[in-house]
Amino acid sequence: MFTRSQFQRILRAVASGKTARLPVRADGADYIRQFRPQERLILLGGGHIALPLCQLGSMLGFAVTVVDDRPMYALQSRFPQAERVLCADFTLAIPQLDLWETDYVVVVTHGHRWDADCLRALLPGVFPRYLGMVGSRRRVAALLHLLEQEGFEPARLEKIHAPIGLSIGALTPQEIAVSIAGELIQCRRTGRDQMGSQGVLPTEDADLDLLQFLAEDAAPKAVILAYDSVGSTPARAGAMMAVDREYRCYGTIGGGCGENAAMRRAFHLIGTGRSECLTVDMTEDVTTGAMACGGQLRVLIADLEMEVKDDG
Repeated sequence: MFTRSQFQRILRAVASGKTARLPVRADGADYIRQFRPQERLILLGGGHIALPLCQLGSMLGFAVTVVDDRPMYALQSRFPQAERVLCADFTLAIPQLDLWETDYVVVVTHGHRWDADCLRALLPGVFPRYLGMVGSRRRVAALLHLLEQEGFEPARLEKIHAPIGLSIGALTPQEIAVSIAGELIQCRRTGRDQMGSQGVLPTEDADLDLLQFLAEDAAPKAVILAYDSVGSTPARAGAMMAVDREYRCYGTIGGGCGENAAMRRAFHLIGTGRSECLTVDMTEDVTTGAMACGGQLRVLIADLEMEVKDDG
């Protein structure tokens, strides 16, 4: 059903910033599990809002990059959750970032001093999935008008989230960071909430630890993939995990007793070359008093073929 070489191909694609697709057949139907590369959150400015926003971004699964032109602010020790911290002039740093369409960029330079220069450097290139700028409505309107007069396309300027963040009455840097994080989530999930007409499963995040376990670890293992859900469940279709004979596991289909039952069944399929579908019941267990979510997941459990064949 699944091969190690498939996951090697997927890992290579995701590592290079590309989306990969895994065909899945379960219960006589065809599905697609997409793997989107880890999204980057780029903070242009390392001040008081950037501190909590870096923490929130990392918690939400973003690979965070912080840029600031002040040596005392552009410190890895100041942003321990960031994957990368650059100390450089913003206009020099932005070309080094090699922006992708999947990136999220937040402009929060100190005193708004370099906001216009950041936008001038960003707008001619690849437009990120999210581009936001901190500022009052009056200041934002004046800056966007100036950039339009300078010849920047109005259609691109209209895509900028400014003033930034959801309208929740935020005042403190921490509250403003929460409002921005909420807008990032809203942007991330827009258009991804429902299963596509071509059977694309809604969960598309790439768990790099799980992919490395499937692609690089030579131990026999089995894959568990949720392909349908009914009612309220802690995970959506597309959630996946893997387990080997030592009960090492990566990923999750929601945790709890249901996940443990799927893991036990997967353990027995390792090395058999077989696959099967299983209903994982997440309803309340009256006999034990355990509180669960009240729904069911349909999961495909499949032995992973370990032979490596380069499928491109």
